[in-house]
Amino acid sequence: LEPRFYYNLNKRHNKGKRIDGNSGNFISLKTSYNSDLFFIGTNEDIHLETDFMVIPTWGIRRNLCKHFNYEAGFGIGYIHYREEYNINNKSDVAVNLHA
Repeated sequence: LEPRFYYNLNKRHNKGKRIDGNSGNFISLKTSYNSDLFFIGTNEDIHLETDFMVIPTWGIRRNLCKHFNYEAGFGIGYIHYREEYNINNKSDVAVNLHA
């Protein structure tokens, strides 16, 4: 889940630049939760590690032509791994880089 806030759409519109398809700069909060509860399969040897991640991200989205867009973003956040079979719970830095 990654809700976004496009913060410069009015400024782009006033300068005569395209804003269709959310063409603009944004900030977002990327979140994810992974658990082995959602694993469907018959192989009991597979162990999926449960984790929770939150990453604030800054990015840009631009349109080329009518039906093509590209975006790039970067963020640094937090990820927590929960070990169900060990006592060790660990946390780490998470990075979101996409283009």
